[in-house]
Formats: sequence, structure tokens, C-alpha cells
Amino acid sequence: MADSNITKQALAASLRELMKEVQFEKINVAQICERCGMNRKSFYYHFKDKYDLVNWIFDTDFIALSLNLSADRWELIEIVCNYFYENRSFYCRALRVKGQNSFSEHFREFLHPLIRTRIGDILGQKNIPQLCVDFITDGLVCSIERWLLDKDCMPPEQFVSTMKLLVQGAAAEIYHNMNRAE
Repeated sequence: MADSNITKQALAASLRELMKEVQFEKINVAQICERCGMNRKSFYYHFKDKYDLVNWIFDTDFIALSLNLSADRWELIEIVCNYFYENRSFYCRALRVKGQNSFSEHFREFLHPLIRTRIGDILGQKNIPQLCVDFITDGLVCSIERWLLDKDCMPPEQFVSTMKLLVQGAAAEIYHNMNRAE
């Protein structure tokens, strides 16, 4: 298992380096392997394709990041945004790739169960319509993408503060209007 992780980390480091020099779409598995002195067989033993490698990088980093978290939800979001901001060059390139197996789609799939659980906790329900989960997930992913891809990307603390103000303000307005309607 340790050797497997070392191989995966070497391939990940190779891809990260290549993505600093070349657009993701123009990188192929042979280049990734050549950069770290491995063969294609080793790559395909661990990953389906280069998209799978990008997703593994995120999953591995996020799991390592989340092991040390005991923060409240907004602090957690800020920690995640700090991670994206610190790795902005890599994720900007990864987020520009669209379609099947893209990081953007992987990120959405990653967030779905987390958001489903959170909506269920808020509403006190277990059966949350998929449309609701998709709506919140798409809004969150799109907001993070736009923030990271903006050439004048604001610091993560400012981004989270802005989102928090917007979400809490909207929730307060909805609550106020519901009480007025009763």
C-alpha cells in the first residue's frame, strides 16, 4: 500500500508540474509518466485517465485537510476556500475543463451527499428532492468556480464573508416575508 501511495503521489506531482506549463487538455498520460520516470502501465494500474488523477489529487488533499477540522460550517467553508486559493493555479486549470469526468463534475458529485445531509438537517427531513440538492450544489460550485477563475480573485476570507452575508441576508428576508404572510 505504501508503494502504491508513493507511485500515486509521484504521478500527481508530475501532473501538477505539467499543468503549470501546459493546458490540461494538451497533457497526455505519456507526458505525465515521462516527467516522473514511470511507464504508462503503472499509471493505468492506479488511474483510469488524467481526469481520474486530478480527482484523486482533490480527494486526497481534501481528506487530509478534513481530518484536522473541528470548525463550524462557515469556518469549514473558509478552510476549503483557503485550500482552493492556495492551490488556485492548479484548480483554475482543472476547472476550465468541462464535460464528462471533469473536475467540475467530480466536485459536484463530491458535494451532493454533504449538501443532501445538510438540507435534511435544516428541514428535518430525510427524503430531499434531487432538484433541491442540485440547485444548492450547482450554486455553490458555480460560485466557487467564478470566484477562483476571476482574474481579480478576492481573498478567501472576503469571498466567504460575502457569501455568508448573502445567504444569511436572503434567509432572514425569506423568514421575515413568511411571518408577514401568516
